[in-house]
Amino acid sequence: MKILTKISDFVGKWMALFVIAVAALALFVPASCSWIKTSWVNTLLGIVMFGMGLTLKPQDFKVVFSRPRDVIVGCLAQFTIMPLLAFVLTKVFSLPVELAVGVILVGTCPGGTSSNVMTYLSGGDVALSVGMTGVSTLLAPLLTPALTYLLAGQSVDVNVVNMFLSIVQVVIVPIALGFVINHFFGRFTQGLVKVLPLISVTAIVAIVAAVVSANAAKIMTCGLTVVLVVVLHNMFGYALGFVLGKVMKLDAAKCKAISIEVGMQNSGLATSLATVHFAQYPLAAIPGAVFSVWHNISGAVMANIYAKAVKDKA
Repeated sequence: MKILTKISDFVGKWMALFVIAVAALALFVPASCSWIKTSWVNTLLGIVMFGMGLTLKPQDFKVVFSRPRDVIVGCLAQFTIMPLLAFVLTKVFSLPVELAVGVILVGTCPGGTSSNVMTYLSGGDVALSVGMTGVSTLLAPLLTPALTYLLAGQSVDVNVVNMFLSIVQVVIVPIALGFVINHFFGRFTQGLVKVLPLISVTAIVAIVAAVVSANAAKIMTCGLTVVLVVVLHNMFGYALGFVLGKVMKLDAAKCKAISIEVGMQNSGLATSLATVHFAQYPLAAIPGAVFSVWHNISGAVMANIYAKAVKDKA
């Protein structure tokens, strides 16, 4: 178990490099990853969400009741800034429909699972970050389909009910199951949690490999544009999240939490939804896959910048 724990810690620490390496392999030698099927994406994401559930405890949600204003501000930022940014960027860059719907899906998804770690490293308000992730994830079955329909419904057929059921199945049920198991079998899960980074990173890497290898040829023709849009989407998310916190007169720790939570999306969910519900547009899964690679890099960089340069006034 100790060896597995050490491997898990190593993999978790260098997650971004593993994702980049596998994404490059899948892009330039797609046959090497073609055995990982896109039909596995839902199952792989479910595994990641189950792992997230295993780390949650009832006290993680205390912030929702003790500081509701902070959580409401954060969640409103999550479901307004990123969806609107996504919509604006698709128009500015005149993205084709199949890429535009993918970018919008990334924007309408809840906060990413690694945002809590990045918030901790930044010296931000971890309790607020965890609370925002939890609440935005619970709201996702309703808001993600609704916002996707609002922003992309004029261009593509968005089945709101099917998307709702898909998010419940792939996100809510696994998280709830993990939460319940952790609550009743805490001693058992304490040991399991130590190897969760290894399991989660493996699943995320496999999702990226499946999507990139299946669409390698098309990515080569539009790759730079997608990367630019994803980078701008992510960076503007960080910036506007922080600015909103300042406008609401929140302290630096809360601003950092909101900034990172807004900027880092559950891009695995976006990839899953694109694969299942927009199969007629293969490129729709690409923005989510690219975001998965990029936001882990940028999140680590932003955490470092915030930790050194942004501090509360004495």
